[in-house]
Amino acid sequence: MDKKIGFLLFGIFFGFTLSRVGASDYDLIVGMFLGQDYTLVGVMGVAIIVGAIGMQVLKKFAQPVKSGEALKISHKELKKWSLIGAAIFGLGWGITGACPGTVLAQVGEGKIFGFFTFAGMICGTYIYALLKEKHEEL
Repeated sequence: MDKKIGFLLFGIFFGFTLSRVGASDYDLIVGMFLGQDYTLVGVMGVAIIVGAIGMQVLKKFAQPVKSGEALKISHKELKKWSLIGAAIFGLGWGITGACPGTVLAQVGEGKIFGFFTFAGMICGTYIYALLKEKHEEL
C-alpha cells in the first residue's frame, strides 16, 4: 500500500476518534479549561502514556532512517520564544476550542467556527514563517 494512502487512512481514523471522544466539541473543551469536565484530560493522559511507550519502542527497535543512521530522538532547547508560542497556542485553544488536530476534525464535521480557526492557523503559520526568515532565534 502506498504510504500516502496509509497516512490518509490513519488521519481519517484519528479524526473520527477525536470526534467520537468529544475532542472537537467546543463545550467539552471549555468545560475542561474551566475545570468542570475532566473527560478530555483523561483522553490526553492516555494519549501521553501511549505516546511515551511508543517513543521508547521506536528508540529501541526502530530501523535506520533513510540516511542509514539509527533513529535519534533529541530534546529541543527551551527558548523564550517557545514559551511565548506556547502561551499563544494555549490562549488560542481556550478561545477557539481547537488545537491543530481537533480543528481538522471540526472542519470534517462541518462546524463553521472550525473553518475560521483553520484559516487563523494558516495565517499564523505564514506570519511565523515570515518572522523566522528575519529572526533566526525563533
